[in-house]
Order: sequence, then C-alpha cells, then structure tokens
Amino acid sequence: MTRRAVVQGVGHYLPERVVQNCEFEKTIDTSDEWIRTRSGIERRHFVAPGQTTTDIAVLAAEAALRDAGMVAADVDAIIVATSTPDLTFPSVATMVQGRLGMEQGFAFDVQAVCAGFAYALANANALILSDQAKTVLVIGAETFSRLMDWTDRGTCVLFGDGAGALVLRAEEGAGTNADRGILATDLRSDGRHKDILYVDGGTSTGTTGHLRMEGKEVFRHAIEKLAETAHAALDKVGMSGEDVDWIVPHQANIRIIEGTAKRMQVPMERVVVTVQDHGNTSAASIPLALSVGKARGQIKRGDLLVAEAIGGGLAWGSVVLRW
Repeated sequence: MTRRAVVQGVGHYLPERVVQNCEFEKTIDTSDEWIRTRSGIERRHFVAPGQTTTDIAVLAAEAALRDAGMVAADVDAIIVATSTPDLTFPSVATMVQGRLGMEQGFAFDVQAVCAGFAYALANANALILSDQAKTVLVIGAETFSRLMDWTDRGTCVLFGDGAGALVLRAEEGAGTNADRGILATDLRSDGRHKDILYVDGGTSTGTTGHLRMEGKEVFRHAIEKLAETAHAALDKVGMSGEDVDWIVPHQANIRIIEGTAKRMQVPMERVVVTVQDHGNTSAASIPLALSVGKARGQIKRGDLLVAEAIGGGLAWGSVVLRW
C-alpha cells in the first residue's frame, strides 16, 4: 500500500466587485477588444477597500472545508501560497489559522508568485507522505490589484484578486497511477530571469512597489517551460498527455494556455479555462479553476488532472493529480 494525498474538498471566493474591460478605457489608452485579443480576459474581481488577502483566504478555506464535510479541528496544517501578504509577518497562513479557530497543528506561507500553488501542493504532499500531517488545507490567495501601476496598460489590465482552497487528506492507495490523489510533482526555478517579472518594492526600497513585466519574454519562456514540467511530472508515473482528462493551468493568458495544450497534444476541450472571468490571480488561479471546474461539472471523481504554472523568479512547476 502507498500513502496518497487525496482531495477531500475544494472551494473558492471571489470579491464582489467585478471590473469589466471597458472600465479601463476611461483612464488608460486601451480597449475591450485590445485586452480580449491579447489575453482572453473579459473581466476580473477586485477586493473592496480594507479587504485583505487573509480575509479572502479564510472565505475560500471555509468553502473547501464545507465541501469536504470537515471543520478546522480536523486540519493538521495550513499552507497559503501568496505574494500579497497583509503584513511582512506574521504569515497569512497563521492568521487564517487563528481566524478559523484552529488551535492545533501548524501553518506557513509559500511564495513562488504564480507558481505558488504548485509549490504549496508539493509541500503538502511531502508533509502527508512523511506522516508529518494527515490533513492539510492548501490555499492560494492574492490581492494583486494592490500591486498595479494603473498607468501601465500592459500589466494593470491583466490581474485580479481571488482565493481558492483544497483539503488534502492521507489515504492508502495501491501504488499505481490509478490511485486517487497526488501522483507526481515537478518543481523548477531559474533566478537568472528575475528582471522579466518582478515587483519593484520591498525592504530594499521601503515601498510596496508595483508589478513590472516584460510580457514578450514571459510569454516566450512560459509555453516551453510549462509543457516541459507537465511532461516531466507525467513521465514520473509513466503517463502522457493522452492519459490526461483535464489540464488545469495557471490562468494568465489564453494564448499561453492554448500554446501549452498544443505542445502537450491535449485538445482545448480538455482544458479548464477561467481566465476570461478572473484574469490572472497568480497563486489563486489554479485552485480557483479547480473549484470552478468542479462546480461546472467538468472535473469528476477519478479524472486525471495536470496543474501547471509559471511565475516570477522564474519559478514553475506541475502536479499530476487524480481527483
């Protein structure tokens, strides 16, 4: 028998404010057509004044726990993937722990920008496989609207806010790729590419800073590296794109999503796409897509999923998961 980290529940939260593309036409030189053509994005959600990353992470966590039929007392650990914490410290995860009333276990954040949820899942899987935790709540939550330079039309129209969460619990499997749960992970990074996607603030500047991106360079790296990491994870369990029921990609840009699917030889009919409604929600995009995909009736028990993402660092990775 082989221990597996199996999904027990999934949930998400999107802020109430919906921002359509046409809103940007009032303040910058852009248009709904320009944004849709280059990104596939039609709308996104922004947090309300005073609403924090912890606030939305808690709401997504509560939704995932309800879906799992569990309560905070059942959870051994919380991992939050975020690049937009409320404070430098303490971590969002410990604040979520406190808000949920979870007095046991431990909590910590993971920062790998848009790849954060893949990194968080890999860490959760390792905790479960090593018997350091039996039940792990994994959350991706971001308030990227607070990092935008609203004069930079190339970036400010792309990002949105939101949160998604999964509950993973240890179960015994047969040790084959037919098992439910996380079957393989693949994590990678290359710090030589720091300057193509970063935020120009932090302790070195004493400011929060704004997101800066060289879009063409990010696009060039994304398709190649996402397909590569997905194939590497599938290879670990003797599978290929033909075996995949659903790709659940980081929702950054529809052209990147289409290009990656093509390289993996997976038709777009087997890709969960939410970028049109959410924009790029960084570490929240994969759990949001998982939750929405389940709610739509796309993702069903026993389906084989590949989740893959790339973000600043550059950091990228993938997870092969049977639902």
